[in-house]
Amino acid sequence: MNPSDPETPEAPACAPLARYRVWDLTTRFIHWALVLLVLLQFGTAEWGWLSMQWHFYFGYAILVLVGVRVLWGFVGSDSSRFGQFLRGPRGIAAYLRGTLWTKFGHPVGHNPLGALSVLVLLALLLIQGISGLFASDAITVFGPLSGRVSDATVRLMTRIHDINQNILLAFIALHVAAVLLHALVRREDNLIVAMITGCKRLRRDPGLRFVGIGGALLLAVALAFLLWAMVRWGQAVAAY
Repeated sequence: MNPSDPETPEAPACAPLARYRVWDLTTRFIHWALVLLVLLQFGTAEWGWLSMQWHFYFGYAILVLVGVRVLWGFVGSDSSRFGQFLRGPRGIAAYLRGTLWTKFGHPVGHNPLGALSVLVLLALLLIQGISGLFASDAITVFGPLSGRVSDATVRLMTRIHDINQNILLAFIALHVAAVLLHALVRREDNLIVAMITGCKRLRRDPGLRFVGIGGALLLAVALAFLLWAMVRWGQAVAAY
């Protein structure tokens, strides 16, 4: 059974709903950690909650978590793997038709549109984090790698960082609206609660394979070390 598909003929619509584990701890932790870090990033940049040094720290954490989530999409639990839940244009169109005209059912993991949303959000966060490494206001804030590239590149990255921030915030708002639509209007399983508990109401056990958090921790340590080395390399320019 494909974790992203709606229920199969072996699970008739009259079968009773029961709670089954769908999301592993790694995916849930990354999801909510990113929510918190994006809020802190915006607060430090726009509302002066903390110093801009913390803005960089939070940015580093986002880059590491996004990197882990991308790799987890290939080596993680079934419901977290991109190959299990990403669908092409036909799959998305079929889901939209079902959403407009009928009740689509209870997808095991991400529905096709939600899967696309995950991919876009990860891409936007990655763009924001990478551009921030090179961005600068040319006065007091300098990205750790800004000294390793030309002034033209710094200006370009700064521009991308500013524009992408607005795109990211708009897409987050759209993502939240879609989640609320499913919970309040279509009265499907509450996706917020599911991402907290890891369980969803389904008509049959999806039989998913789960991977422990140990592998994700190793990935996080490795990515954090690589990022630390890059930042140190970039900051070495300022030391001379």
